[in-house]
Amino acid sequence: MLSSNHVFYGFSKDLKPVLTVEPGEIITIETLDAFNNQINDATQKLDELDWNKVNPATGPIYVKTAEPGDFLKVTIEGIELNSTGVMASIPHAGVFGNIHKKSTIKMFNLEDEFTEFNDLVLPISPMIGVIGVAPENGMVPNGEPGGHGGNMDNRLITLGTELYLPVFHPGALFGLGDLHASMGDGEVNVTGIEVSGKVTLTFEVLKKIKHHNHPIFKKDGSFYCLYSADTLDEAVEGVSNEMLYWITEALQYDLSDSAMLLSLMADLEICQVVDPKKTVRMKMPNIYFRNLNL
Repeated sequence: MLSSNHVFYGFSKDLKPVLTVEPGEIITIETLDAFNNQINDATQKLDELDWNKVNPATGPIYVKTAEPGDFLKVTIEGIELNSTGVMASIPHAGVFGNIHKKSTIKMFNLEDEFTEFNDLVLPISPMIGVIGVAPENGMVPNGEPGGHGGNMDNRLITLGTELYLPVFHPGALFGLGDLHASMGDGEVNVTGIEVSGKVTLTFEVLKKIKHHNHPIFKKDGSFYCLYSADTLDEAVEGVSNEMLYWITEALQYDLSDSAMLLSLMADLEICQVVDPKKTVRMKMPNIYFRNLNL
């Protein structure tokens, strides 16, 4: 197991790997929560936290044989949450930042399949918020998403998901963190139920597959493209063009027919709208992509 003693706060090719693994090797990664495990009860003050230590990711991990231009396939084999989670409302943050005059903290017991929110009972649905590889250029803070992955806050990155990340540097330099016990599409109040825990996964390195340096994933019989951009409009345009590329590649249709099929069968979905960039996904039935050998 890779301990959460090994964390970083920005994806970069300049980070030294803390672990080297072979493709196909099963690995368990221990994570801290998005607040770096600094919150223990609801009476704490958010302005007392060290905000330079948020969204920690455990790693980076060097995956043997991964080279620039490859796809790193990451299969989520298991997610184990710790027993206590935390949420916060933060002034000037998220969609509702202007209505919060002061910060508030809410704690959650996560020992069962459900948790309590005031007088409500809510289901627990574990997911991974931050997951990615070293970006092509520079350092990208863990709070920001991009073509390398990062803080996509995609609630479908969960048990059984097959995530494909573009590789920009030898070994990929993979890391993950920011687990949530629950989070709605959009994460409009900035946080889900933030929690530490453990993730078990396997890697596979896919070579000679042309792509455009943006993540894709497969989940429950569907094929998804992911795209992050400064605005939702730009993200929607980007993810639509990514899906247009993949469906054209898979079916060998001309662009007109491919675009018509997307208008009939593709669904646009929002991942998050509160990070420095917005992240969206587009969904299609996976059966259309059976010729891609992914």
